[in-house]
Amino acid sequence: MRTTILIFVASLSLFSCRDNTNTKSVSGYNEVTAIHQKDKKTTSHWDYAGETGPEHWAEIENNSDCAGIYQSPINVVNYEMAKGPMQLKIHYADSTHIHDVVNNGHSIQYNFEKGDYITIENERYDLKQFHFHEPAEHLIEGIRYPMVLHLVHLSSAGKYTVIAVMAKEGKGSEPFDFLEKYLPVNVDDTVAIDLAFDMNLNLPKVKSYFAYNGSLTTPPCTENVQWFIFKEPITVSLEQVEALRKLMPLNNYRNEQARNARDIELYN
Repeated sequence: MRTTILIFVASLSLFSCRDNTNTKSVSGYNEVTAIHQKDKKTTSHWDYAGETGPEHWAEIENNSDCAGIYQSPINVVNYEMAKGPMQLKIHYADSTHIHDVVNNGHSIQYNFEKGDYITIENERYDLKQFHFHEPAEHLIEGIRYPMVLHLVHLSSAGKYTVIAVMAKEGKGSEPFDFLEKYLPVNVDDTVAIDLAFDMNLNLPKVKSYFAYNGSLTTPPCTENVQWFIFKEPITVSLEQVEALRKLMPLNNYRNEQARNARDIELYN
């Protein structure tokens, strides 16, 4: 009888462990900004200030690359003009749908359905989502812009590529007006959109960009991420910046990381 009870208790414990480990996001982007976390108990414990801020990420995020030597963001300075043709080719359509927008507690993130993609040396990377940082994370020749959009792409082989679009205050942006109609107010809120959006409207007219190899800028800070940073910013109004700022953590950016002799190329 005693043996039977012990077996029963062990079975219950095993079942409970299996139940509690299924917290992976269905979007596949939990590595970058912890999206789609419906249960607040599963929210990642990293943050942008205090004991869980960026300077402690390597300590609190097990098995991360946050202490690596090829980290992002960096100061884009002392770059070289690229000798070859532009390697980045953008294939964004006006018919691709934004699936939803989520306030994940770290940023406001818009998730895309399949359709938009880029190619790098004929390898395809699908646009998964874009999100915001205020102020921008990368510096361009020591200048930090008020805001940046990070467009995150993923290949079939699981490799990340991120396009950074800097934004400065100026003339209002019609695409931003559309996006801000669906802003979720509370952390962990998700708002369904399911409407077509032309991502080209949020890109600068001049497509010159810097390219270098770095990492994700949030835990687990995965390295071997190809970065493309547009040299020219887009403009958004102060009201549009404030609408996002009210919903995101104050200063949701990671500080400049050591360059460690990495090459930066400018493609014109």
